[in-house]
Amino acid sequence: MHKAVRSDKKSVVEILVQSFADNKSVQYIVKQDSRKEERLRKLMAYSFELCYRFGEVYLTEDKKACALILFPHKKKTSLSTVLLDLELAFSVIGLSNLKKVLKRESKIKQLYPKTPFYYLWFIGVHPVDQHKGIGKRLLIELLKKAEKDSLPVYLETSTSKNITWYEQFGFVTYNKLDFGYELFCMRRD
Repeated sequence: MHKAVRSDKKSVVEILVQSFADNKSVQYIVKQDSRKEERLRKLMAYSFELCYRFGEVYLTEDKKACALILFPHKKKTSLSTVLLDLELAFSVIGLSNLKKVLKRESKIKQLYPKTPFYYLWFIGVHPVDQHKGIGKRLLIELLKKAEKDSLPVYLETSTSKNITWYEQFGFVTYNKLDFGYELFCMRRD
């Protein structure tokens, strides 16, 4: 794996769009209308931008998998991040969904520690390459980096079959939230 550069953005976004098209948590955020695929693409581009600025974006050498890590303790508000947030609100979430999405994000953030941590926002493997160990190798490398930095790793998943996969790497479910679908909050200390 290598740290992604700006020119990798298109590849990262494509992997994430393909990997998360049917994800309940993503569908909750992305306005579900005739433009949902375009909105999903914009969500992944937004996520790339935030992690590129305030975290790390990784791509496997074969460009089949990627991961977006955010360091919430490093996130800063600036004109450019406010503009990104506005673009997200209008182009991805939609004004009619904004209140429920903000409420969801607030509930999740209340569960986070006040100390620095790795937030594994997205890890995705292109669907045709899933179940070949690519995601496992990527996650192992990410966890080694977190251990080296002595930071816990937090994530959420709405895909129940992923829980046992994450548990293999030492993650535990520390909370569950109900948004009309179950969101499992997991961490690895």
